[in-house]
Amino acid sequence: MATADNNDHVYKVIELVGTSEKSVDDAIQNAIARASKTLKNLRWFEALQVRGHIEDGRIGHYQVTVKVGFTLEGGS
Repeated sequence: MATADNNDHVYKVIELVGTSEKSVDDAIQNAIARASKTLKNLRWFEALQVRGHIEDGRIGHYQVTVKVGFTLEGGS
């Protein structure tokens, strides 16, 4: 019978959209920081889409859709 390795995980995956007036990186950081306030065990992210809002011919803010994975608690 196989036994579970400590590196075996099951992940829940959600999508978030982070925003920032500064940069794409800052938008990702904002999404992760906000998610970490209510979710435990965040492990990875994947940037899926970058959008933005244009104001007067300039970038007003960035919007980044990220997929975030976190491990589930309990279970064996």
